[in-house]
Amino acid sequence: MQATNIVELTAANVRDVLIEQSKTKTILIDFWADWCEPCKQMMPILERIAADYTDTLILAKVDCEAEQELAAQFQIRSLPTLMVFKDGQPVDGVAGAQSEQAIRDLLSKHLPQPGDKEMSEAQQALANEDFESAYTLAKQAFELLPDNTDARMLYADAAARIGHTEQAKELLSTLTIAEQASPHYQQIVAAIELAESAADSPEIRALEAELEADPDNLALKQKLAVQYHIVKRHQEALELMFAILKKDMAYGDARKQTLDILNNLPAGDPLASQYRNKLYSMMY
Repeated sequence: MQATNIVELTAANVRDVLIEQSKTKTILIDFWADWCEPCKQMMPILERIAADYTDTLILAKVDCEAEQELAAQFQIRSLPTLMVFKDGQPVDGVAGAQSEQAIRDLLSKHLPQPGDKEMSEAQQALANEDFESAYTLAKQAFELLPDNTDARMLYADAAARIGHTEQAKELLSTLTIAEQASPHYQQIVAAIELAESAADSPEIRALEAELEADPDNLALKQKLAVQYHIVKRHQEALELMFAILKKDMAYGDARKQTLDILNNLPAGDPLASQYRNKLYSMMY
């Protein structure tokens, strides 16, 4: 059964496909003929690629024997020939037999790629100062595009905004000198410095000093954990709460507060699964 995004391009529908439909989708035109053996060999490859992009790509096949005038209008001189249309205009093309990878590479410049949507949404969330959503989306984008510098910096940016400064530094540590020269890199470094400065308040330093003098005081540990959580030093907050729970699982509302901290972490935050598993193993 032929995919719904594969059409036979003719003089009757060429305007609709190449002018109207190309406004919302990428059109890949395949000029072929029955006598052309390389054309026949490419056809299943093209259909397989079309099946991978049902929402964004239309494969428009032109039988050059049946549509000689159409082929002439496009000045087709050899078969097979592939042509890419977007927004009513030809934007790319290649003549001769092509491998599947070569065709995918040709289309990659004109089709949405894995991670593009998540990156766009993460950038918008950052602009809206919805930092937790930005972190979740940036993490998804980075997992899809682990070698993409923009995805790495976006993830680092979002991590810095929610207080994961060590994670942000680690993400930035692999960038080259040239990549570190970008304005975005400098913005992330500034965000890390700001987050670290805000996370080291006089109240926190006073509690840290008290706890250093009285390291077994569970009430002090809980107070400091609350302050750490407020300034987004989540891992340190959780470490203190688990120190309390290891000492006394029934201490005050420590278990509830630990769960509250975990539940307030952004979706996809690795700390959440790490410490939730740790808590469940202690409880059961």
